[in-house]
Amino acid sequence: MRFNYFELADGKYRKIIGNIWKFTGFGVLAFIIFLVAVNFNLFWLFGKMPSSDDIDNPNSEIASEVISSDGKVIGKFAYENRSPIDFNELSPNIVNALVATEDVRFTVHSGIDARSTLRVITGIFTGQRKGGGSTISQQLAKNLFKLREDDFYRGPLYNVPGIRQLLIKTKEWITAIKLERRYTKQEIMEKYLNTVEFSSGAYGIKSAAKTYFKKEPSELNAEEAAILVGMCQNPSRFNPKFHPVAAKERRNIVFDQMVKYNKLSLEQGEALKKKPVVLNYSPESHNSGPAPYFRQFLKDWLKAEIVKEGYDANDIYTKGFKVYTTIDSHMQTYAEEALRENMKDQQKKFYAHWKGKGNPWVLESKAKEGRYEEIPNYIENIAKTTARFRELKREYDGDMDKVWRDMKKPTKMRVFTWQGERDTVLSSMDSIRHYKFFLHSSFLAMDPRNGHIKAWVGGINYKHFKYDHVYQGKRQPGSTFKPFVYCTAIDNGFSTCERVTDQPITIQVPGSSWTPKNSDGKYSYRSMTLRQALGQSINTVSAYLINQFKAENVIKYAHKLGIKSELPEVPAICLGIGDVSLYELMAGYCVFANQGKYTEPIFVTKISDKNGEVIKEYYSDSKEVISQETAYKMIHLMRGATQPGGTAIGLSRYGVLDGNEIAAKTGTTSNFSDGWFMGITPTLVAGGWTGGDDPTIHFRDINLGQGARLSMPTWGGFFQRVYADKTLEYKKGTFLKPSTVSISGDCVFTAGEGAYIDSTQKYTPPTAKPADDELL
Repeated sequence: MRFNYFELADGKYRKIIGNIWKFTGFGVLAFIIFLVAVNFNLFWLFGKMPSSDDIDNPNSEIASEVISSDGKVIGKFAYENRSPIDFNELSPNIVNALVATEDVRFTVHSGIDARSTLRVITGIFTGQRKGGGSTISQQLAKNLFKLREDDFYRGPLYNVPGIRQLLIKTKEWITAIKLERRYTKQEIMEKYLNTVEFSSGAYGIKSAAKTYFKKEPSELNAEEAAILVGMCQNPSRFNPKFHPVAAKERRNIVFDQMVKYNKLSLEQGEALKKKPVVLNYSPESHNSGPAPYFRQFLKDWLKAEIVKEGYDANDIYTKGFKVYTTIDSHMQTYAEEALRENMKDQQKKFYAHWKGKGNPWVLESKAKEGRYEEIPNYIENIAKTTARFRELKREYDGDMDKVWRDMKKPTKMRVFTWQGERDTVLSSMDSIRHYKFFLHSSFLAMDPRNGHIKAWVGGINYKHFKYDHVYQGKRQPGSTFKPFVYCTAIDNGFSTCERVTDQPITIQVPGSSWTPKNSDGKYSYRSMTLRQALGQSINTVSAYLINQFKAENVIKYAHKLGIKSELPEVPAICLGIGDVSLYELMAGYCVFANQGKYTEPIFVTKISDKNGEVIKEYYSDSKEVISQETAYKMIHLMRGATQPGGTAIGLSRYGVLDGNEIAAKTGTTSNFSDGWFMGITPTLVAGGWTGGDDPTIHFRDINLGQGARLSMPTWGGFFQRVYADKTLEYKKGTFLKPSTVSISGDCVFTAGEGAYIDSTQKYTPPTAKPADDELL
């Protein structure tokens, strides 16, 4: 059957014109069939297309965000650093620059701009290309579904020369039209700007604005918006940090386009083109930003948590979870500042202390008390544990001469110093020696009322020292363990009014006996209240108490109050010889501030998905482990440390004692290897540790090596900043006193409590020589 739609008039070119119409008709029909075939992957030749579900729910990788309690994004977990935004968060400067530069007919086409496409085809035939033909919708299709890279969309015809590019372009056209039907123009622009890669690890306009200008997209001015829009064409080539000249030229082309399409006046465009490129470059990485040690801890914890909810552990990098933490961004900054300020000073003192005296990795001489000797082959033994040493050993097939020669070979490297990173030339051995000379420190702050951790500083510099001394690190707590000894005694009927004499005491242990001495090696033979003894950290009184109440009971109380680590069941535990972490020690101290209730530390309040749907919420779990009367008695005793003669009286120079009640405890271990400070206020508990990379690295005397000198300055500097910040809820104040207790001097009485017993009447002379060094 023959169909005639119209008849051509007779003439010389009737046949030619007729043939043109036929070819055109067949061409259009063939093109339509081709589009249908590609769209439905006819005979499985063309490869798959994005499905309707893919169009409705584009699978782009979105970074999970770590959000502070005051609403700040303090970190991300991502393969690609991408944070989505809504259209209303975009500056008009971005919208105008993007439309003028990338797709001036964006608001009128339906995914394919025929005019731009014809211009491209004409340019190919004439050799005069005048811009690209891809619309924003097509670029979104390319970015979202990776039609050019993902093998999922490949078909057999992709292997035919010349066909691959046609198929890819066709799929982008079809997908762009589908996107236009599914989304509004604003949504398409929003999604496009969320998918663009901007170099320097930034994906999406929000991450780019923060990386290059430390701004939100809504805050970008015309120059900044033009820089970022210009990068869309070639992010690496037009990166303003590494290619400022090319970036400026590209920015000015964006201004020319904006003038051409009436987004800027000619005068505005010319004025903007003269301005320099000004950056505030701060690429996001896990090594930078606030709370890096906490974020690393949180990453491992979060993986385990989302697996419980049915997700894959690695979904934290792609699903865009929002993790709402208890960390306060201001308090975290204050903690990091205070620790950095203190440790710069401590490191300076440490260098001066050891200058001309050899290396600080030492053990006390067995021949002479108070004398230290360097550990032989210390650096060499450390070197053998490094990845570099193992790599060289494999490379040289076990030839140790070659390995050590290479380890001692100088090479260019960048090292950490407290004056900033420094480029230098060092051998691997020199590098180990350089880093082993550093003192390390940690700091933690927690609200005892609800268990919320407000600040977490795990070390002095995360980039160079990854080990977290808050949670991972366990060291002897020294005298910061003594409150658990005193608590055991008081909770078992020992009166705060009882006086104990500072004198030698000998405790029998299997096979021998133990007689501790005080940090200065002397005994005052004074009768002391418990408040005086704890405030001045008198070792003999702690020994007296553990002799009365036994190590087994003290350990039970320590575990009940929050210490998770195993502790040695020996009398010397009263001086803190069992390794614990700052994290668990903090939980124990918060019991005293929280009226006897143990609250499991909490650092996340909820996790939600990218759409804001709550996946899981977290609440404080609290239980009473000691009476509120015992808890208050302990607070009263520990306040003795901030009284004249107490080990924490130095807090007065920070102005934090004025109009304020603080209970505190210092801690110093044998040979001054660890310096601790724990301080309690009515609404906030904080503490910290300072010491060498291992216990053999330390000061040689108590004047520099005690907790009050090493860690207390961080505590004082932190609270000084917290109290100065009037936006924070943590103010100076007094501890809540239970109605069932009364105070008389150093004593705290409860109803029906009897008179005290003077322990000087129970004194037993020592039968063994005191140990060389005990813990303060």
